[in-house]
Amino acid sequence: MKDALLNLMYTTGAFAPFRLAHRAQSLILTYHRFSASQQAHKTSAQTFAEHVRYLKKHYHLVPLAQIAEAVASGTGSAKLAAITIDDGHHDAYEIAYPILREYRVPATLFVVTDFLDGRNWLWTDKLRFVTMNTAFDQIDLTISGRRWQMVLNRTAARYEAAARLNSQLKKLPDEEKEKEITRIADCLKVQIPDSPPAEFAPISWAHARELDANSVSIGSHTVSHPILTNVDNARLAVELQASRERLREMLGHEIALFCYPNGAYDANIKDAVARAGYRYAVITKHGFNDENTDVFALRRFHDEPDLAHFVQTTSGFEAVKNQLRKALSASG
Repeated sequence: MKDALLNLMYTTGAFAPFRLAHRAQSLILTYHRFSASQQAHKTSAQTFAEHVRYLKKHYHLVPLAQIAEAVASGTGSAKLAAITIDDGHHDAYEIAYPILREYRVPATLFVVTDFLDGRNWLWTDKLRFVTMNTAFDQIDLTISGRRWQMVLNRTAARYEAAARLNSQLKKLPDEEKEKEITRIADCLKVQIPDSPPAEFAPISWAHARELDANSVSIGSHTVSHPILTNVDNARLAVELQASRERLREMLGHEIALFCYPNGAYDANIKDAVARAGYRYAVITKHGFNDENTDVFALRRFHDEPDLAHFVQTTSGFEAVKNQLRKALSASG
């Protein structure tokens, strides 16, 4: 019923006034994984193409740096939109890039340098690998004093279990988090490979150079993708500086754009990003951007499973709806 109403609102243009109301603010989108066909927790090629066509029709799609510069200078960013992709998985090149190229749309890809160098694979993917490959049909674990009991009877349930475990591990100090991943894998009788299997593999440096030369700018997403609020200042400096230096070495130019893993940052981390030489950074908090936005905390909207949900979110309607719901709840 809700989806039918949402589709009706989209087809009748009900979201247009909300988009118009936010026309003086810029829009930044973020994506992670892509697939050729519909898959859970990934953006399909068809859906991504629909998003791109919608954005081209209603916004001026520009490089992320152009929005950041407009915000920094206060020169206005009306109807500007930018696409960003986090992490650097292979499907950013195989699925998203051909669509960006077809529609002549720029984007920014934030990569984890050790991931591309083959030194490690993303820790969040390790739990997904474990829950998808365990022979057990349920989980009964205790992490930091909290018991987790989950049934693994469907593929969707296995993905959800990984998401819930990752959410808990994000709260732990980085070294403890890695130990917990190993312990969970041992409990579920899964051997984590040293290198990521094909499903979780990164783009290559050759792909990164090709993307960077063809309107898909490469930005830093740290060396190893830790939650930066969970590391000390020495490790923080390495994650910021070494990743920027590695990207400069491999791409041949300075790197201005940074993305906080999981959107986690504080004043100390933001200052460290600036000291490391970056000019702009993005977070995961939903919202539009204007001259009052901090250029080291540029807001982004996440991808959605279909065009109707995408338009609802990016138009600003969903934010208004949530505000009204909170106001009614408070008054009631």
